[in-house]
Amino acid sequence: MLVRVTDLPLDVNEAISAVETPSAGAVNVFLGVVRDNNLGRRVGHLVYDAYPSMAERVMRELGEEAIEKFGILDYAIFHRTGKLAIGEASLLVTISSGHRGESFEAGHWLVNSIKKRVPVWKKEVWEDGEEWIEGPESLGIQQAPASMR
Repeated sequence: MLVRVTDLPLDVNEAISAVETPSAGAVNVFLGVVRDNNLGRRVGHLVYDAYPSMAERVMRELGEEAIEKFGILDYAIFHRTGKLAIGEASLLVTISSGHRGESFEAGHWLVNSIKKRVPVWKKEVWEDGEEWIEGPESLGIQQAPASMR
């Protein structure tokens, strides 16, 4: 069980090592990367902001919930903050389980739950503007409060 909010590049090998166990028949890795477009606009880069201590607490809660719901053995969840270029990894979710089925189900559920519940904000930056597009809107906030950045 390893969770981290960091401004450093995400290390897939570290995440895999953290969840490996002899009783695992599956290790599932999800890597979310910055793409160059969204809703018909060319994206130049993204900026992620977070409330790190709360984000890590919620990620840990979600990981424990995944253990209960899906019977996975272990998890590692890393989320990146700061300015990310196209192609850089922003989210890394790694799961070990006895069988592939629960690893895929748990991974899908974890990624969706992270997007909904973890206090991380994403700003898209285009050639002609920028906008906070995830996180704050779901909470009815237009921009991450300065105290959370």
